[in-house]
Amino acid sequence: MKIGKIISVEYDKFRVRLFHSTKTSTISIDGQVYYFGNIGSYLKTYNTVGDAIVCEVVAVVDYSMDSKIYSEFNLDSSRELVIKPIGTLPTNGKFSMGVGIFPSLYNDVDIVTVEDLNKILTPACKEDNEEKIQHGIHNTINIGYSKSMINYQIALDINGLFNIHTAVIGNSGSGKSNTIAHILQEVYRKNENHAAGAKTIVFDVNGEYPYAFNKKLNSNIKPFFYKPNIGNDFEDSDIKYKKFVLPYYLMTLDEWLAFLMASERTQKPFWDRVLQECYKFYKIFNIENSEDKEVSAEFANYIKWKVRNILLNILSHVESDTTKMTAARGAISKIHEVCEELSSKIEINAQKDLLNYLNACNNLCVVCFGSNNDSLSKSLPSFIKQERTRFVSLVGLRDKNNNITGYKSEIKEEQTNDAFCQIDESKAIQTNNQKLNDGTYFDYNFLKTAVDVVLLEEESNGNVRIREFTSTMLSRLDFFINNPECAFMRDTSYEYINKDDYIEKVFGIKLDEQRSQLITIDSSEVSPDILELLTSVVSRMIFDFRKHLQGGNRRKCPIHLILDEAHRYIKKDAQYILKENIFEKIAREGRKYSLYLLISSQRPSELSSTVLSQCGNYIVHRIQNEVDMKYIYSVLPYFSEDYTSKIKQSIPGEALIFGNCVPMPLQIKVTQADPNPNSENCVINKEWFTINTNLCKGSSIDANYQPIDTNNPE
Repeated sequence: MKIGKIISVEYDKFRVRLFHSTKTSTISIDGQVYYFGNIGSYLKTYNTVGDAIVCEVVAVVDYSMDSKIYSEFNLDSSRELVIKPIGTLPTNGKFSMGVGIFPSLYNDVDIVTVEDLNKILTPACKEDNEEKIQHGIHNTINIGYSKSMINYQIALDINGLFNIHTAVIGNSGSGKSNTIAHILQEVYRKNENHAAGAKTIVFDVNGEYPYAFNKKLNSNIKPFFYKPNIGNDFEDSDIKYKKFVLPYYLMTLDEWLAFLMASERTQKPFWDRVLQECYKFYKIFNIENSEDKEVSAEFANYIKWKVRNILLNILSHVESDTTKMTAARGAISKIHEVCEELSSKIEINAQKDLLNYLNACNNLCVVCFGSNNDSLSKSLPSFIKQERTRFVSLVGLRDKNNNITGYKSEIKEEQTNDAFCQIDESKAIQTNNQKLNDGTYFDYNFLKTAVDVVLLEEESNGNVRIREFTSTMLSRLDFFINNPECAFMRDTSYEYINKDDYIEKVFGIKLDEQRSQLITIDSSEVSPDILELLTSVVSRMIFDFRKHLQGGNRRKCPIHLILDEAHRYIKKDAQYILKENIFEKIAREGRKYSLYLLISSQRPSELSSTVLSQCGNYIVHRIQNEVDMKYIYSVLPYFSEDYTSKIKQSIPGEALIFGNCVPMPLQIKVTQADPNPNSENCVINKEWFTINTNLCKGSSIDANYQPIDTNNPE
């Protein structure tokens, strides 16, 4: 039905003068009521080739002006509408955004009917849709109802929504969690095939999504709810939580550096050596089918070789004998402490051998009148075994007054009380050549020992400030070893061979199948840096797994990561602890490997512009912060200024959707999730003024407790 004519054509808007006979802003066609004169309602006009140009009403104007030409066209009404062109609907074709051929002046303006909207918004023809459903394949999910068309349900194209990254943004309380929960509920409640090929992993920062998925899903979908740092699996409000672990040995060197807040240039080589040294100690004490004597002998031989190298470095880097011997004795004393810490693992004879060796080295560091008389340097070569193992003991050197001025070493065939075995250098080098690869298990309990050894090696090489440079990193290491918050990283009760074994057993990710389609990780009780590490390491392992797939396997079993409160670990200023944020890499490259992001944030201005700009779909709830609005405007594609008003004026639950999942931008009221995520606001007056005896249960406060009247204490 025609309601007026075009009286002004501009590139981004048209003016429409209504007919005098158009008395109201509503009309009924075939029982359907259309509110065409409201802001946000749809109208259409035509260009010279007969294509319909679909427009949106952006302004209503009362414009009184006498004009004969308006009277001739029955345009003597004082009402005008300003409409914005959205896209073109050809007579026999598919709707597309934008306008190629513009309308002429005085072209008719019509109502956009439900039939028109069906042509625009239907993602596939009816026959194709029915055929796919017969084979268990769905095209759409229902998201809610149009704000412009009364009772008109909006469906999102599944392929358009999930085959590219998506952003759900809006202020706190605007409805983001409800939108995400409703979308996932719609997917997993499809009857045919039960969404068996889907895999969704939710990083649940606020611990609210398990309440939305704990019941009423398809009976064939079994969600898994993980929570770190819980003693054992437990059940709470019908939600069965499983203990989540993230083994430390699956972290890469860069992830370790990030967690320890180490600098890239100076501390990376140091920590790499620490990890390698830790792995060697673990391998020494983890030799299968070996007696304690053999293990302890290998450890003693390796430590003696290390000490000898440290002493040689000190002799070559330090000038005066007094300084040399002071540094050497300090190193020997520290190694003595290391051996005492590991005494429970070392067999008694090996302990005695090590003690004799360290005492001998210490005695060789004697200084007489500021000189060592080369006692240490001359003895060190004799510590190395040449052919068969012999024993080394010390003989004192005396002056004419019978005072000991130094020591020299002697080789003996038999061991005496103060002698020690010569060093088997080839065996020590063999131990030293064992290398730690990413994802290989090692025992974190050897980390402190490894740190002490590497520090001594660095100091012997002249790096006297190494302890100062690594103090922050070593404090973070103590945090990892001792803090309960890191318990889920230290937990080795579950054995995983490598990262692929881990993601298969924890997340059910395999090449040829999907298990446990819906997984949430409740990280509400971890600190920001642990949160960033947790999300980054898990996502990196999944990305590495997908990246190694070849050919058509890259498109099988897609995975979607839901990132709740994404601004906390995908920051635009790059001040995150990891050198390269894995989510930026997934945003750029994940589509190639069928790994997708759905990010949710209440502070888009703090989000990485790389991640946000790579999204192909945007569900924007209410945003009132001017900084956030300007950032969205600068980053998002095809974002026009009039969207700003729509977003600011939205009420909770309303959202502006644009992108690949819809043919044109739509403002909708999102359907309420059932059940809701645990994100509802507290009703303050109800909580304040309602007597709730349940609050007193299990506490020391009696439900019948009455406060003492201070004016009448009796």
